[in-house]
Amino acid sequence: MKTIESKSSDQTFKLGEQMGKEISQGISIALQGELGAGKTTFVQGLAKGLGVCGKYYITSPTFNIINEYPVHCLTLCHLDLYRLESEDELEDIGFDDLVDDTHIIVVEWPEILKRISFKFDIEIIFKFDEQYNRIISIFASGQAGSNLLSKLVLQIT
Repeated sequence: MKTIESKSSDQTFKLGEQMGKEISQGISIALQGELGAGKTTFVQGLAKGLGVCGKYYITSPTFNIINEYPVHCLTLCHLDLYRLESEDELEDIGFDDLVDDTHIIVVEWPEILKRISFKFDIEIIFKFDEQYNRIISIFASGQAGSNLLSKLVLQIT
């Protein structure tokens, strides 16, 4: 586990950008935190670090459920599962088609996937401290997650 304090949305963006620069294969990332904690800002930075074309504006897929962005030979899939009520709906949105080594899956509100024991490579938890700084904790699972986490320096300014 690694933890960082982010004092601004720019720092949260830079953390995502740093992580994106280190990703070269399909991976799954869970983002947890209350509204306004910086999840989408992190994904915007991640997209930039991955090399997503600047013509795409990265937004939370609250109503679309999945937003996809091409990245060289990979695809960034940004999911917001807040509105899903049952595991059966995962099939309706085609989730199984995303689980391979060509998709970078980033999930906001991942609880429904945890109920079916889906294993994320990286889990990131966003919390506020008493000064409303974001405390960002990053956990790795499996080899791909551990390799990625070991590459992160976590020094943002």
